[in-house]
Amino acid sequence: MKYEKVIWLEIHVRVKSQTKMFCSCQNAVELASEANIHVCPICMWFPGQLPAINKEVIRLWVIAGMMMQCQINKVSRFDRKSYFYPDLPNSFQTTQMYEPIVWAWKIELLIGDELRSFDIHHMHLENDAGKLSHAWGKTLCDYNRAGSPLMEIVTMPVFHDRDVVMDFLKELQKIMRAAGVSDADMEKGQLRCDVNMSIRPEGSNELFNRTEHKNVNSFSAIGRCIDTEFKRQVKIVESGKEVPQETRWWDDATGTSSSQRSKEDAMDYRYVPEPDILPIVLTDEFIAECMTQVVELPNTKRMRYLKDYKLWSDDARILTADAELSKYFEALLELTWDAKKSCSYLTTVLLGLMNESEWKNLITDLSFDISELARVIELVNADELSSTNAKWVIEELFHNGWEADKIVDSKNLREKNDHWALEAIVDEIILENEDQVADYRWGNERVFWFFIGQAMKKSAWQWNPKVFTEIFKKKL
Repeated sequence: MKYEKVIWLEIHVRVKSQTKMFCSCQNAVELASEANIHVCPICMWFPGQLPAINKEVIRLWVIAGMMMQCQINKVSRFDRKSYFYPDLPNSFQTTQMYEPIVWAWKIELLIGDELRSFDIHHMHLENDAGKLSHAWGKTLCDYNRAGSPLMEIVTMPVFHDRDVVMDFLKELQKIMRAAGVSDADMEKGQLRCDVNMSIRPEGSNELFNRTEHKNVNSFSAIGRCIDTEFKRQVKIVESGKEVPQETRWWDDATGTSSSQRSKEDAMDYRYVPEPDILPIVLTDEFIAECMTQVVELPNTKRMRYLKDYKLWSDDARILTADAELSKYFEALLELTWDAKKSCSYLTTVLLGLMNESEWKNLITDLSFDISELARVIELVNADELSSTNAKWVIEELFHNGWEADKIVDSKNLREKNDHWALEAIVDEIILENEDQVADYRWGNERVFWFFIGQAMKKSAWQWNPKVFTEIFKKKL
């Protein structure tokens, strides 16, 4: 019997505010140098302490919702989700069960080259728990993360393919970064994903029990987790047993998962309205202010690059993966008016140098002015610089700065394009090589490159081979 995967996701995104959700402690956007240094009586929930909502978190939250094309609820409320675990100092989590900021909507994302729609159940805000470290038979608690704001996006069970899941998450990551809501770096815990999965016989609507893998922390790990869990559930079902409804832990190093606890239902968490936080009421003025900070969606920008600039699909995807990179490309394009070459030198040469560099890994780390890269492209288009030498000039700019023209002239790289002088060299070569000329005219096209080589030698390798090629084709 064939089985189908049915997957839905609970995606936690760390909101990029300066302080935590209910207190003035530093938000755990980056990993702290020591444990338990960004804590206070409020986020440790000492007796008598009361939370105060962070307005900046709400602002970023609303912008994220707008970027995801959903309808923002003007009134939302917090609830207490009760469960006892050492990483929760107050033994409950402040979340939104009954009135979240966003209910069901559809989000359209570009998966591959196809625009696809995905059903989202809801999005809500909640505070993060601390971090537990298990070592030497003991468990250590670090509460730097406790109380940090998280957006949780819960999808409907609409995924049936691991690759689509990974592409969906990558596109969602781009949206968060473009909006400035979160850096969404999985390695730093800024984007975490719980993978819920069931299987069912193909053609059936009846699902077997689901499992949940908590906090799978990389795109590739999510793919491996889905594949492994699918095989495990199929094996259990085909042996005549029932898949336990449980929460599991994924160990990417061994490629295996293990049971953590039985999976609770909503009733087990004993949700109650949060008595210490008033409802969030968004005014029309606040929503309008947030709307002014919504930027072009990465999806929209990618389709625009494909349509308006006729870029290759992979190039458009690379340029829109990072907001600063796409901003740099568009600034370069304003100087060159050449989309193809601007894209080519940026994605193949400059990004290659950045990937190899220890210090300059971001487009904002570049020390030379963007006008110098535009000048390199201008020299190539004017046939004053070869493509090979252009790459060398960009390398010099990347490592040492300076100016494109000065680099070109100091290394004698500028190609001469005096048409009359080039014609005189071509005429001379044709007269000196009558046998080769006859051979070419009889159909031996390989001889043509002999002429180009002779012309470059006579011009001391300082003249433009492209122009020589045009003149030889005309003369021969």
